[in-house]
Amino acid sequence: MRYHSPKSFEEASAIAARAPGVTRFLAGGTDVLVQLRAGTVTPDDLIDIKAIPGVRDITRDADGGWTIGAAVSGAELGAHAALVADWPGVVEGMELVGSTQVQGRATLTGNLCNGSPAADSVPGLVAAGATVTVIGPGGTRKVPVQDIPTGPGKTSLAPGEMIAAIHLPARGARAGDAYQRFIPRTEMDIAVVGCAVNLRLDGDTIAEARVALGAVAPTVLLVEACARAIIGTTLDEAALDALAEAARAAAKPISDKRGTAEFRTHVAGVLARRVALAAYARAKGES
Repeated sequence: MRYHSPKSFEEASAIAARAPGVTRFLAGGTDVLVQLRAGTVTPDDLIDIKAIPGVRDITRDADGGWTIGAAVSGAELGAHAALVADWPGVVEGMELVGSTQVQGRATLTGNLCNGSPAADSVPGLVAAGATVTVIGPGGTRKVPVQDIPTGPGKTSLAPGEMIAAIHLPARGARAGDAYQRFIPRTEMDIAVVGCAVNLRLDGDTIAEARVALGAVAPTVLLVEACARAIIGTTLDEAALDALAEAARAAAKPISDKRGTAEFRTHVAGVLARRVALAAYARAKGES
Protein backbone atom coordinates (compact mmCIF):
# COMPACT_ATOMS: atom_id res chain seq x y z
CA MET A 1 0.00 0.00 0.00
CA ARG A 2 1.31 3.44 -0.96
CA TYR A 3 0.64 6.28 1.50
CA HIS A 4 0.38 9.85 0.20
CA SER A 5 0.08 13.18 2.04
CA PRO A 6 -0.64 15.78 -0.66
CA LYS A 7 -0.55 19.51 0.07
CA SER A 8 -3.39 20.49 -2.27
CA PHE A 9 -6.61 19.02 -3.60
CA GLU A 10 -5.22 19.22 -7.12
CA GLU A 11 -2.25 17.11 -6.08
CA ALA A 12 -4.54 14.63 -4.31
CA SER A 13 -6.76 14.40 -7.37
CA ALA A 14 -3.78 13.82 -9.67
CA ILE A 15 -2.53 10.99 -7.45
CA ALA A 16 -5.96 9.36 -7.46
CA ALA A 17 -6.39 9.80 -11.21
CA ARG A 18 -3.18 7.99 -12.08
CA ALA A 19 -3.45 5.30 -9.40
CA PRO A 20 -3.85 1.91 -11.10
CA GLY A 21 -5.65 0.02 -8.33
CA VAL A 22 -7.93 0.59 -5.34
CA THR A 23 -7.77 4.15 -3.98
CA ARG A 24 -9.12 5.59 -0.75
CA PHE A 25 -9.05 9.13 0.62
CA LEU A 26 -8.31 9.49 4.33
CA ALA A 27 -9.91 12.34 6.29
CA GLY A 28 -11.45 11.12 9.55
CA GLY A 29 -10.78 7.47 8.78
CA THR A 30 -13.78 6.05 10.64
CA ASP A 31 -14.77 4.03 7.56
CA VAL A 32 -11.52 3.31 5.74
CA LEU A 33 -9.49 2.33 8.81
CA VAL A 34 -12.23 -0.07 9.93
CA GLN A 35 -12.25 -1.57 6.42
CA LEU A 36 -8.46 -1.92 6.53
CA ARG A 37 -8.50 -3.67 9.89
CA ALA A 38 -11.33 -5.98 8.83
CA GLY A 39 -9.58 -6.78 5.57
CA THR A 40 -12.63 -5.89 3.49
CA VAL A 41 -10.71 -3.21 1.56
CA THR A 42 -6.95 -2.94 1.12
CA PRO A 43 -6.15 0.20 -0.87
CA ASP A 44 -3.22 0.25 -3.24
CA ASP A 45 -3.05 4.01 -2.63
CA LEU A 46 -4.16 5.73 0.57
CA ILE A 47 -4.37 9.50 0.11
CA ASP A 48 -4.38 11.42 3.41
CA ILE A 49 -5.92 14.87 2.86
CA LYS A 50 -5.41 16.26 6.36
CA ALA A 51 -2.27 18.23 5.38
CA ILE A 52 -4.21 20.27 2.81
CA PRO A 53 -4.78 23.86 4.03
CA GLY A 54 -8.39 24.62 4.98
CA VAL A 55 -9.68 21.07 5.37
CA ARG A 56 -10.40 21.63 9.09
CA ASP A 57 -11.91 25.10 8.68
CA ILE A 58 -15.50 26.24 9.22
CA THR A 59 -15.90 29.60 7.49
CA ARG A 60 -18.73 32.13 7.29
CA ASP A 61 -19.10 33.14 3.63
CA ALA A 62 -19.61 36.70 2.42
CA ASP A 63 -23.27 35.95 1.61
CA GLY A 64 -23.95 34.60 5.12
CA GLY A 65 -23.63 30.94 4.21
CA TRP A 66 -21.05 28.49 5.48
CA THR A 67 -18.13 26.51 4.04
CA ILE A 68 -17.19 23.34 5.91
CA GLY A 69 -13.84 21.74 5.12
CA ALA A 70 -13.67 18.10 4.10
CA ALA A 71 -11.91 16.99 7.30
CA VAL A 72 -14.04 18.89 9.85
CA SER A 73 -15.18 16.39 12.48
CA GLY A 74 -18.60 16.01 14.03
CA ALA A 75 -17.20 17.21 17.35
CA GLU A 76 -15.89 20.36 15.71
CA LEU A 77 -19.27 21.03 14.10
CA GLY A 78 -21.05 20.68 17.43
CA ALA A 79 -18.61 23.02 19.15
CA HIS A 80 -19.18 25.82 16.62
CA ALA A 81 -21.90 27.91 18.28
CA ALA A 82 -22.68 30.15 15.29
CA LEU A 83 -23.08 27.22 12.91
CA VAL A 84 -25.26 25.36 15.41
CA ALA A 85 -27.45 28.45 15.78
CA ASP A 86 -27.91 28.73 12.01
CA TRP A 87 -28.23 25.05 11.07
CA PRO A 88 -29.08 22.97 14.17
CA GLY A 89 -30.68 20.22 12.08
CA VAL A 90 -27.55 19.71 10.00
CA VAL A 91 -25.39 19.54 13.12
CA GLU A 92 -27.69 17.25 15.09
CA GLY A 93 -27.73 14.77 12.22
CA MET A 94 -23.94 14.57 12.20
CA GLU A 95 -23.84 14.33 16.00
CA LEU A 96 -25.79 11.07 15.80
CA VAL A 97 -22.99 9.36 13.86
CA GLY A 98 -21.23 6.88 16.17
CA SER A 99 -19.88 7.31 19.68
CA THR A 100 -18.18 10.26 21.37
CA GLN A 101 -14.83 8.83 20.25
CA VAL A 102 -16.03 8.48 16.67
CA GLN A 103 -17.34 12.06 16.73
CA GLY A 104 -13.78 13.26 17.22
CA ARG A 105 -12.83 11.82 13.82
CA ALA A 106 -15.91 11.26 11.64
CA THR A 107 -16.61 13.92 9.01
CA LEU A 108 -19.63 15.21 7.12
CA THR A 109 -17.83 14.60 3.83
CA GLY A 110 -16.93 11.04 4.74
CA ASN A 111 -20.47 10.25 5.84
CA LEU A 112 -21.75 11.60 2.52
CA CYS A 113 -19.20 9.76 0.38
CA ASN A 114 -19.82 6.47 2.17
CA GLY A 115 -23.02 6.30 0.13
CA SER A 116 -25.23 4.83 2.85
CA PRO A 117 -28.98 5.44 2.41
CA ALA A 118 -29.17 5.52 6.22
CA ALA A 119 -26.41 8.12 6.72
CA ASP A 120 -27.63 10.44 9.48
CA SER A 121 -25.90 13.59 8.24
CA VAL A 122 -27.14 13.49 4.66
CA PRO A 123 -30.90 14.21 5.02
CA GLY A 124 -30.14 17.44 6.87
CA LEU A 125 -27.72 18.54 4.15
CA VAL A 126 -30.24 17.72 1.42
CA ALA A 127 -33.04 19.56 3.23
CA ALA A 128 -30.73 22.54 3.68
CA GLY A 129 -30.04 22.72 -0.05
CA ALA A 130 -26.32 22.19 0.57
CA THR A 131 -23.81 21.90 -2.25
CA VAL A 132 -20.28 20.52 -2.46
CA THR A 133 -17.14 21.60 -4.26
CA VAL A 134 -15.82 18.67 -6.31
CA ILE A 135 -12.23 18.79 -7.53
CA GLY A 136 -10.96 16.36 -10.15
CA PRO A 137 -8.87 15.94 -13.28
CA GLY A 138 -11.43 17.96 -15.23
CA GLY A 139 -11.34 20.91 -12.85
CA THR A 140 -13.72 22.16 -10.17
CA ARG A 141 -17.51 21.94 -10.11
CA LYS A 142 -20.35 22.62 -7.67
CA VAL A 143 -22.81 19.78 -7.12
CA PRO A 144 -25.99 19.57 -4.99
CA VAL A 145 -25.52 17.14 -2.12
CA GLN A 146 -28.49 15.03 -3.22
CA ASP A 147 -26.70 14.29 -6.51
CA ILE A 148 -23.62 12.73 -4.87
CA PRO A 149 -24.96 9.35 -3.60
CA THR A 150 -26.27 7.14 -6.41
CA GLY A 151 -26.94 3.94 -4.45
CA PRO A 152 -25.70 1.97 -1.44
CA GLY A 153 -21.94 2.46 -1.31
CA LYS A 154 -21.88 4.36 -4.61
CA THR A 155 -21.45 8.02 -5.59
CA SER A 156 -21.49 10.09 -8.75
CA LEU A 157 -17.82 11.08 -8.29
CA ALA A 158 -15.68 10.16 -11.28
CA PRO A 159 -12.23 8.54 -10.92
CA GLY A 160 -9.84 11.08 -9.41
CA GLU A 161 -12.62 13.33 -8.14
CA MET A 162 -13.00 14.27 -4.50
CA ILE A 163 -15.07 16.61 -2.34
CA ALA A 164 -13.08 19.58 -1.05
CA ALA A 165 -15.80 21.32 0.98
CA ILE A 166 -19.50 21.40 1.81
CA HIS A 167 -21.45 24.66 1.45
CA LEU A 168 -24.57 25.63 3.40
CA PRO A 169 -26.64 28.58 2.14
CA ALA A 170 -27.38 31.65 4.23
CA ARG A 171 -29.91 30.84 6.91
CA GLY A 172 -32.16 33.88 6.62
CA ALA A 173 -34.73 35.15 9.11
CA ARG A 174 -37.74 33.20 10.38
CA ALA A 175 -36.26 29.88 9.30
CA GLY A 176 -35.46 26.61 11.02
CA ASP A 177 -34.44 23.02 10.40
CA ALA A 178 -34.43 19.75 12.33
CA TYR A 179 -33.44 16.09 11.95
CA GLN A 180 -34.68 13.01 13.78
CA ARG A 181 -34.34 9.27 13.24
CA PHE A 182 -35.84 6.05 14.52
CA ILE A 183 -33.47 3.33 15.74
CA PRO A 184 -34.10 0.06 17.60
CA ARG A 185 -31.66 0.98 20.39
CA THR A 186 -31.20 4.24 22.26
CA GLU A 187 -27.68 4.98 20.97
CA MET A 188 -25.12 4.05 18.33
CA ASP A 189 -27.41 2.32 15.87
CA ILE A 190 -28.17 2.71 12.18
CA ALA A 191 -31.29 4.66 11.24
CA VAL A 192 -34.34 2.60 10.35
CA VAL A 193 -35.84 5.84 9.06
CA GLY A 194 -34.45 9.38 9.15
CA CYS A 195 -36.16 12.65 8.32
CA ALA A 196 -34.99 16.25 7.95
CA VAL A 197 -37.14 19.34 7.43
CA ASN A 198 -35.97 22.84 6.56
CA LEU A 199 -38.50 25.66 6.29
CA ARG A 200 -38.91 29.44 6.25
CA LEU A 201 -41.87 31.41 7.55
CA ASP A 202 -43.70 34.51 6.40
CA GLY A 203 -45.45 35.49 9.59
CA ASP A 204 -46.71 32.14 10.86
CA THR A 205 -47.21 30.73 7.36
CA ILE A 206 -44.67 28.40 5.79
CA ALA A 207 -43.33 30.14 2.68
CA GLU A 208 -40.58 27.66 1.72
CA ALA A 209 -39.85 24.06 2.71
CA ARG A 210 -37.61 21.12 1.88
CA VAL A 211 -38.17 17.63 3.30
CA ALA A 212 -35.69 14.76 3.02
CA LEU A 213 -36.12 11.11 4.01
CA GLY A 214 -33.33 8.66 4.76
CA ALA A 215 -33.18 4.85 4.90
CA VAL A 216 -36.39 4.40 2.88
CA ALA A 217 -34.87 4.16 -0.62
CA PRO A 218 -31.47 3.45 -2.24
CA THR A 219 -30.53 7.10 -1.69
CA VAL A 220 -31.77 9.93 0.54
CA LEU A 221 -34.97 11.34 -0.97
CA LEU A 222 -35.83 15.00 -1.42
CA VAL A 223 -39.63 14.77 -1.34
CA GLU A 224 -41.24 17.70 -3.12
CA ALA A 225 -44.74 16.41 -2.35
CA CYS A 226 -43.98 16.75 1.35
CA ALA A 227 -42.91 20.36 0.85
CA ARG A 228 -46.06 21.13 -1.13
CA ALA A 229 -48.18 19.66 1.65
CA ILE A 230 -47.03 22.26 4.18
CA ILE A 231 -46.18 25.35 2.12
CA GLY A 232 -48.88 27.99 2.55
CA THR A 233 -50.04 26.51 5.86
CA THR A 234 -49.49 27.27 9.53
CA LEU A 235 -48.72 23.59 10.04
CA ASP A 236 -52.18 22.78 11.32
CA GLU A 237 -53.43 19.24 11.73
CA ALA A 238 -54.63 18.99 8.13
CA ALA A 239 -51.20 20.03 6.86
CA LEU A 240 -49.47 17.54 9.15
CA ASP A 241 -51.77 14.76 7.92
CA ALA A 242 -51.02 15.67 4.31
CA LEU A 243 -47.29 15.77 5.07
CA ALA A 244 -47.37 12.33 6.69
CA GLU A 245 -49.30 10.88 3.77
CA ALA A 246 -46.83 12.34 1.27
CA ALA A 247 -43.91 10.90 3.24
CA ARG A 248 -45.49 7.45 3.32
CA ALA A 249 -46.22 7.61 -0.40
CA ALA A 250 -42.62 8.57 -1.21
CA ALA A 251 -41.04 5.84 0.92
CA LYS A 252 -39.85 2.78 -1.00
CA PRO A 253 -37.97 0.87 1.69
CA ILE A 254 -36.74 -2.71 1.90
CA SER A 255 -37.44 -5.21 4.66
CA ASP A 256 -34.43 -6.34 6.66
CA LYS A 257 -33.52 -7.38 10.21
CA ARG A 258 -33.98 -3.82 11.46
CA GLY A 259 -37.51 -3.34 10.18
CA THR A 260 -40.08 -4.35 7.60
CA ALA A 261 -40.94 -2.19 4.63
CA GLU A 262 -44.42 -1.65 6.07
CA PHE A 263 -43.00 -0.50 9.41
CA ARG A 264 -40.51 1.85 7.78
CA THR A 265 -43.25 3.37 5.64
CA HIS A 266 -45.39 4.03 8.72
CA VAL A 267 -42.47 5.56 10.64
CA ALA A 268 -41.65 7.86 7.72
CA GLY A 269 -45.03 9.53 8.19
CA VAL A 270 -44.67 9.73 11.98
CA LEU A 271 -41.19 11.26 11.78
CA ALA A 272 -42.18 13.77 9.11
CA ARG A 273 -44.85 15.18 11.44
CA ARG A 274 -42.50 15.35 14.43
CA VAL A 275 -39.59 16.89 12.58
CA ALA A 276 -41.75 19.48 10.81
CA LEU A 277 -43.10 20.61 14.17
CA ALA A 278 -39.56 20.88 15.55
CA ALA A 279 -38.36 22.92 12.56
CA TYR A 280 -41.46 25.14 12.73
CA ALA A 281 -40.86 25.84 16.42
CA ARG A 282 -37.24 26.77 15.71
CA ALA A 283 -38.29 29.09 12.90
CA LYS A 284 -40.61 30.87 15.35
CA GLY A 285 -37.80 31.14 17.90
CA GLU A 286 -39.56 28.84 20.36
CA SER A 287 -36.71 26.33 20.73
